[in-house]
Amino acid sequence: MKVKICGITSYGDAIDAINAGADALGFVFYGKSPRYISPLDAKKIISKLPPFVEKVGLFVNVDAQIINSYMQESGCTLAQLHFDVPTSVYEQLFVPFIKVIRAKNTQDILKYSNEYRLVDAYCESYGGEGKKLNIEWFKNIDCSKIILAGGLDASNVASVKKYGFYGVDVSSGVELSKGIKDKQKVKDFILNAK
Repeated sequence: MKVKICGITSYGDAIDAINAGADALGFVFYGKSPRYISPLDAKKIISKLPPFVEKVGLFVNVDAQIINSYMQESGCTLAQLHFDVPTSVYEQLFVPFIKVIRAKNTQDILKYSNEYRLVDAYCESYGGEGKKLNIEWFKNIDCSKIILAGGLDASNVASVKKYGFYGVDVSSGVELSKGIKDKQKVKDFILNAK
């Protein structure tokens, strides 16, 4: 399984995650999040990172112009759209993107089933709450294009392997405090996921 460590706010946390085997890092460009980072501060981190690691910019309730400009300014390589995006926004994006499904029920996880997508537990505050999805929903579903998020940590990530997810995404499950990663938790999470 591919692993994304989200909510990166420092170079130390970024390089620790990469050294532990992370495939992708997430940078939260959502002002209301305790893990918020400005595109400029993200660029300071990203410009020092080694190649072949996906740098994901997370967006909530913004237009295509902001997404395009923040992506260019920060050096992120993939936009993660954590909101109900009007079709017109997708058409105006100049950057690769991934849709996020904030799932409330089984039907929700079937949306965009022909695309790679991230499935997270629905919560009012747009992620980072560590809220778990009902894993039973994924039984007998092709999960090969799903990145699972929500409520994952080192103690439970190995148990989702059997569903065949493309990847997993974690933020609060590997933190010391909001926005500060715990190096050992990151290591253990990636080890258990892979």
